[in-house]
Amino acid sequence: MSRCRALAVSAVTAATVALAAPTAVAWDDPNSIVVSPNMTAPGGQITVSVDAPECRSTGGTVSSPVFPTTPLQGMPGSNRVSASVRVNQNARAGSYSVTVRCDGRSITKQNAFTVIGGVQGGLGGSSTGTAPTDIAIGGGLVAVALVSGGVVMMRRHSARRAA
Repeated sequence: MSRCRALAVSAVTAATVALAAPTAVAWDDPNSIVVSPNMTAPGGQITVSVDAPECRSTGGTVSSPVFPTTPLQGMPGSNRVSASVRVNQNARAGSYSVTVRCDGRSITKQNAFTVIGGVQGGLGGSSTGTAPTDIAIGGGLVAVALVSGGVVMMRRHSARRAA
């Protein structure tokens, strides 16, 4: 009978540890902070959410160098808390960290989101900081359009000759 009791106590202990572990790990892991969208322009709005049940009861805040400290709100039916924030109009292009504080503790996710260059009026809506990848994709699309147009024109020309 004592073996059964020891086995039962061990099973209950293991279950308790297994259920408590995700909460402890989630708070210590900067990847529990999710920023959506992870790329925005100055003045854009982003949502920061974090898996932190301890912030639901004590209240917590989220902050970054490019937006003011904002209170976190609980998400119904979830351990997650979130806040919608607006990035400062004068934010410079670059990657920024996000810090979540609650229950006397804080956690920071480095490079949580990126502020991209703003739109320049008078230049067809082009933005600053165009990546080489963007230029390559655009150039590829133009090349495909030119080749496709040439093929269509050649087919039309051959069809007229045959008729």
